[in-house]
Amino acid sequence: MSEKKGSLSINSENIFPIIKKWLYSDHDIFYRELISNGCDAITKLKKLALMGEYEEPEDPDYKITVTVNQKERTIVVEDNGMGMTAEEVDEYINQIAFSGAQDFLNKYKDKANEDQIIGHFGLGFYSAFMVADKVTIDTQSYQADAAPVHWESEGGTEFEMRDGDKEGIGTRITLYLNEDSAEFSNEYRAREVIEKYCGFMPFPIYLVNADAEPQYETIEKDELTDKDTVVETVVEEEKTEEKEKEDGTKETVVVSPRKEKYKILKRPVPLNDTNPLWNKHPNECTEEEYKAFYRKVFMDYREPLFWIHLNMDYPFNLKGILYFPKINTEYDSLEGTIKLYNNQVFIADNIKEVIPEYLLLLKGVIDCPDLPLNVSRSALQNDGFVKKISDYISKKVADKLSGMCKTERETYEKYWDDIAPFIKFGCIKDEKFAEKMNDYILFKNLDGKYLTLKDCLEENKEKHENTIFYVTDEKEQSQYINMFKKEGLDAVILPHNIDNPFISHLEQKNEGLKFVRIDADLNDTFKEETKEEDAEEFKKLGEKLSGIVKKALSADKLEVKAEKLKDTSVASMITVSEDTRRMQDMMKMYGMDSSMFGEEGETLVLNVNHPLVKYVLEHEDGEQTTAICEQLYDLAELSHGTLTPERMTKFIQRSNEIMMAAAKES
Repeated sequence: MSEKKGSLSINSENIFPIIKKWLYSDHDIFYRELISNGCDAITKLKKLALMGEYEEPEDPDYKITVTVNQKERTIVVEDNGMGMTAEEVDEYINQIAFSGAQDFLNKYKDKANEDQIIGHFGLGFYSAFMVADKVTIDTQSYQADAAPVHWESEGGTEFEMRDGDKEGIGTRITLYLNEDSAEFSNEYRAREVIEKYCGFMPFPIYLVNADAEPQYETIEKDELTDKDTVVETVVEEEKTEEKEKEDGTKETVVVSPRKEKYKILKRPVPLNDTNPLWNKHPNECTEEEYKAFYRKVFMDYREPLFWIHLNMDYPFNLKGILYFPKINTEYDSLEGTIKLYNNQVFIADNIKEVIPEYLLLLKGVIDCPDLPLNVSRSALQNDGFVKKISDYISKKVADKLSGMCKTERETYEKYWDDIAPFIKFGCIKDEKFAEKMNDYILFKNLDGKYLTLKDCLEENKEKHENTIFYVTDEKEQSQYINMFKKEGLDAVILPHNIDNPFISHLEQKNEGLKFVRIDADLNDTFKEETKEEDAEEFKKLGEKLSGIVKKALSADKLEVKAEKLKDTSVASMITVSEDTRRMQDMMKMYGMDSSMFGEEGETLVLNVNHPLVKYVLEHEDGEQTTAICEQLYDLAELSHGTLTPERMTKFIQRSNEIMMAAAKES
């Protein structure tokens, strides 16, 4: 072949800006592109062998080798795939750059649609110029009469092409890195990037550090293969020892026979797993394999709760594994990882358009060959195919959960507290998912028993129809829980941040249903019945008590309510109406100050059957009345939540004074 020179016409109006800005946001992506092109070249060669157009050697040993040299600031990516002829180099490397930007994009789209793998070079190859000042290609085609080709370009604008000297079929690309990209020739940085993008590519990827001292290992003779490079033969001489026989004579016995061992160059270990677990049939995978894969991929050494193996061929090709991780935190601080692959080539983490938003809290891998390698988020948002993938994943999760609830109820209940945030978030976000999960949402009651919504309503139908009482903090609301238990009333425990929007969602979906926190108001069950003729007198008593307490506390706006409670051990308590409290929670969620809308909506409930409240009513101007009112209010606040630092200081001081006074009297 005669030497050929030319211009690649890559300038600011042409292709480079598209490569740098539109197609590639991360410069380290060039490793993925060059290695995946190498895998593509091997895949195509294997296909040609299957079709009888190429005769494979007995042991083809297909692989990609990446050699880094930090001193020289170079990276070499070499494959033993199909290679290229001079005409193919001209077509794939030179001519593509002469096209205008629009033609280039059209070619790229056609290529991605018609052949899941982006051509043998073209698009991926040009990512090399993001990090390199000079790039060379040495390639030898599998075609018997093809000559090796050498191609080089500096700066990505001019090229030279001539006969090369490469031996053996395949392609070798050498990158002479620019100063800003020198880091990529560091062995540890290269390893990090390759493991990130290429950790599951279908052919072994080896990393060689040209700067490093060679490493050796010693093996037995029967372990030696043709691929090993023997450095030295190590002979271990025969070992004998003298032993006494039964008749008293001695004999020499061979303890260890003469052995030949071999010191060889350390065998390279591929950086990738060529047959990831998601490619296997679920029946072939063991529980330990699923757990080991989880630990390796997500570096999470806590065991996952359970997993879903996705395996679909029609109407689109999709494989993957979704893990439900163990959750130790509140819903709003959860963060999962869904890794997206195309034919075992890493594309991205957590692309929301492909995975339902609520499942981004899970950890998992999804491999979908029908998605393009270089994926534009804006394109995905308008892609009906992507919506189908998302719907399929949502359906599979719902099927798994509902199936577990039906056939493994005990296991489902064991996992419920951990998986509840996922499911509730999913129900809020996805109506179809909510419909499928409707009968499999569980509520844990005060006795630790798990009930469905239907069970909850049925259980409490006689006492409070269509109303479900709930607890958000078992410690803070312990006083109310005890009152409920004494009266044989039940409540469910809803401790997560997601529960507030979730119960609102359920109320909208179920007409007449109402969730009420147990400290929202006092159920009539807790009160003594007031006769009709005594109602007016009790009303006046309540007004009197309210006046005394407001004066003692200097709190005109405080709402005070007198009640005759059956439980005479309860002196005071705080209630907050359900609507007011939900509004407060919503404002807190959005970082708003609830006080800007007026008072907090708290009501101080005082039990007129308690001796301390009776004392206040009988000693309106008594010496201890103010202190008792303050103490009753602070105790009610403490049983409801916490006091401000200032109020807590006063409460402790006052408590000490009350105890000192009681001690003196005794």
